[in-house]
Amino acid sequence: MISFLDKAVLQFDRALQTLVPHAARASRPSPATSFEEGLLDQSERKHASGLMRINHTGEVCAQALYAGQATTAKLAAVREEMEHAADEEIDHLVWCEQRLYELGSRPSLFNPLFYGASFFIGAGAGLISDKLSLGFVAATEDQVCAHLQKHMATLPVQDEKSKAVLAQMHTDEAKHKAMALAAGGYEFPKPIMAIMTQVSKVMTTTTYRI
Repeated sequence: MISFLDKAVLQFDRALQTLVPHAARASRPSPATSFEEGLLDQSERKHASGLMRINHTGEVCAQALYAGQATTAKLAAVREEMEHAADEEIDHLVWCEQRLYELGSRPSLFNPLFYGASFFIGAGAGLISDKLSLGFVAATEDQVCAHLQKHMATLPVQDEKSKAVLAQMHTDEAKHKAMALAAGGYEFPKPIMAIMTQVSKVMTTTTYRI
């Protein structure tokens, strides 16, 4: 059985991999490698960078959320599902980071703050119940899918590299949502989803530029 100290060390290592640039390693090659770099003017590059920064921060939050939930999950099967999903999300994290640097930009300076907040939200949900924890995953992934669809529609037409990354992310996130619901996750009512949407706007508006 893993001790509390062992868990703490593992989670600290995951936090470092998430927050330190170039520290994480993807298990799959980026979908962007299949496409040539498009010709973007300064405003288009700035807009694409802002959107990819939002998505990168979203993946930082996902890592923290899954880490917090895995730490407090009561059932071993739920903990394993959380850890598996977090491993897949590492690919998204790395892909978004790579694309940001290709666009001549960088991750958000607010990432450590969002990581800490998301970790405690995930841990809190896990402490209450696995059903709530899984439901929170499903609701979060639903929000992420909506953001990805919007971003794919508003990216510059010639930025096929970024679109390829977001398209694969959308496929994976939808799978994570289905996994969480199939495992017994609670389906959040519309008023709660509306509140989550408003909260997510704080992250998107701050990380688009900073």
